[in-house]
Amino acid sequence: MRKIVIVGGVAGGASAAARLRRLNEQDDITLIERGTYVSFANCGLPYYIGDEIKDRSKLLIQTPELMEERMNINVLTSTEAEKIDKDKQQLLIRSNGQEKVLDYDVLILSTGAKPIEIPVEGKEQNHVFTLRNIPDMDKIKSYIKDKSVKTATVVGGGFIGLEMVENLHALGIKVSLFELGDQVMPGVDPEMAAPLHEHLVQQGVDLRLKQSITTIDKSTVTTNTNETLPADMVIMAIGVMPESTLAEEAGLELGIKKAIRTDEVFQTSDANIYAIGDVAEVTHKISEQPTHIPLAWIANRQGRLLADHLNGKTFEPLKPLGTVVAKVFDLNVASTGLNEKTLTQLGKKYHVIHVSGQSNATYYPGATPMTIKVIFSPDGQIYGAQIVGRKGVDKRIDLIASAMTFNQSVIDLQKIEIAYAPPFSSAKDPVNMAGYIAENVLNDAMKMMQYDEAEAYSQLIDVREPIEYEMGTIGSAKNIPLGTLRERLDELDKSEPVAIFCQVGQRGYNAARILKNNGFDVINVDGGYKLYKQVNASPQTKTVAQKESKEEGEEVKENRRFIEASGLQCPGPILKVKENMDEMQDGEQLEIHVTDFGFCTDIDAWAKATGNTVISNQTENGKVKAVVQKGKSLPVNVMDDSQGHQLVETKNGATMVVFSGDLDKALASFIIATGAASYGKEVTMFFTFWGLNVIKKPGMKAAKEGLDKAFSQMMPKHAGKLPISKMNMGGMGARMIRHVMNKKKVDSLETMIEKAQSMGIKMVACTMSMDIMAISKEELIDGVEYGGVATYLGDTEKSNLNLFI
Repeated sequence: MRKIVIVGGVAGGASAAARLRRLNEQDDITLIERGTYVSFANCGLPYYIGDEIKDRSKLLIQTPELMEERMNINVLTSTEAEKIDKDKQQLLIRSNGQEKVLDYDVLILSTGAKPIEIPVEGKEQNHVFTLRNIPDMDKIKSYIKDKSVKTATVVGGGFIGLEMVENLHALGIKVSLFELGDQVMPGVDPEMAAPLHEHLVQQGVDLRLKQSITTIDKSTVTTNTNETLPADMVIMAIGVMPESTLAEEAGLELGIKKAIRTDEVFQTSDANIYAIGDVAEVTHKISEQPTHIPLAWIANRQGRLLADHLNGKTFEPLKPLGTVVAKVFDLNVASTGLNEKTLTQLGKKYHVIHVSGQSNATYYPGATPMTIKVIFSPDGQIYGAQIVGRKGVDKRIDLIASAMTFNQSVIDLQKIEIAYAPPFSSAKDPVNMAGYIAENVLNDAMKMMQYDEAEAYSQLIDVREPIEYEMGTIGSAKNIPLGTLRERLDELDKSEPVAIFCQVGQRGYNAARILKNNGFDVINVDGGYKLYKQVNASPQTKTVAQKESKEEGEEVKENRRFIEASGLQCPGPILKVKENMDEMQDGEQLEIHVTDFGFCTDIDAWAKATGNTVISNQTENGKVKAVVQKGKSLPVNVMDDSQGHQLVETKNGATMVVFSGDLDKALASFIIATGAASYGKEVTMFFTFWGLNVIKKPGMKAAKEGLDKAFSQMMPKHAGKLPISKMNMGGMGARMIRHVMNKKKVDSLETMIEKAQSMGIKMVACTMSMDIMAISKEELIDGVEYGGVATYLGDTEKSNLNLFI
């Protein structure tokens, strides 16, 4: 009979005790727990606080009484292990003020982890909490109820921090979240955390990245930027460290973060002492380096394997991947293996792909988008994966983690036979698609670049549709829709590499195939514009639904038109909006439901670009629900003066379409424009078709072929070469009028253009006309902006003067 003493009765310790008894009836097993509870579901604590879990007793997986009665295990709760005497193989414990010595043949340390503490003034107050166990949970729950908490500050954007933010918010508490780093969920890469930031803000969370608190007062906190925020309570959720004080004082060897160093059978530097769970160091499967991964699955698995070892069973060494998943309001985020930051630190070379897919078949109701990131070595080993989405995230991360566990290559992902039915998945599951894309990269020499590399390319082509391009693009990309690419190959230079992108990658891949088969050196932007936008968009902008006040007239009407666009990928929902808006009259409203949360920002940008009004825009029950009104809801802004009289702010802009390329008409355009600017008007000049010749740059020659070359030769080279509309006489008329202007001391057209720019007049070149007229951005003068008709129409809404010249 062996005397086995286990310190720590949660997860690893409880699992080891139960398995030891199932394998051996003779061992004398004693389980010591400093708290009053053993084997409780600590991952469920935030959800009981938020009333998602109603029955507190369901968090108690096992009780001391049941363990003693059914397993014949001696359970000592409210007992502190104070000192290990390795030589005598004794453990000093204290309970109810009394000390006692326990002899052991085997000592198992499963003391878990403790919250990281930071120096913050006022952290010792009774409204400042951490959350690690049942008593912590009970204190927080009681405080919220007894003090009628209205505001809270959560410090730390990891698992516990995010779960507490969501559950406090569910109770109607206004929450501020502070994260000292530049992203929440530090285990995932920045572009995968970006949609979490946007979603947190959409839910009304006051997200504060790269900020911290310095002082906690009775009902406020002070930030490192000297801002004071209301905070009836504060949750410190910065992270955890191994609770290894007992081991350290006993002289056991420690490793990463002072976790206890163990071998492949969990044995410490002392042959009679073992360590498992959050207090112990592990070896990562991918890096083969020691690390600290405080996860419940690892602790429970270690407990079982250690019991097997102590009873003579052999097993393959446990090398975890660190597979995790978390719920963040309506989004789920998951990861396994290593992220890019860690791989870079390890000096490993790797490829990255991003796959946009759906949780189930798009034609079946309820399909929601997800983004899968897979990182793999040049020989195909999967280094890691990350997923963000609403539904099916857990299933996909488990599939990839399983493949990694059993040493499958990234290409093997395409071979996984995934159960398919429309409510559950697609015939081409996103995990399978990751395998196909990886094969293209590794075996088919399809070049990929990341979102932050694209702007460095001079030939950057956006192959999306014009309506998508108008809502935003990467850098100075040129729009050549996929359907027209074959007919427009002569616009591209084969001597330079071509960077291609679309919304999420599929059209970009097809475009890359076309170009590659036509002899171009082509690179596809991984993840497309969607990934670029979500990384570069600021998460600090509130949605329309979160405006503190609405303008008069902005009300949702009962007789609005309705569209169900759930399951559609971008640009599907926006195209649905446009199709319906084209059939509607000014003032009519359209409600649309979409399962892609990115639509929140898309519809706002589209409405702004097209001169329409977003009345409401919010996420509810896992969908974006937006109401858009055709046209601007208010032609004027109403405000009060100091005497309380209502004032009407009239429109004070001037817009003009410069269609003509004639010298005299161009002169008239700039005379009117500069005159309007002198009167304080905000002036926009929209140059389209022949009018583009007015703003050409002198001396600029662009290489062109075919019809583009012929077209270019027939047009004026710059403003100094424009003809006049009447009596041009082969250019003689233009020279005559210029001579007269000089004699009368009237500024030349070139000087007028310079003055217009110095006066802040906005000059916009129509990108569609540029394509038709074969005019590149390099040919136009500096300072010109680029846009489409939506840009021009947006400025006309602010104008009381609109001309077509």
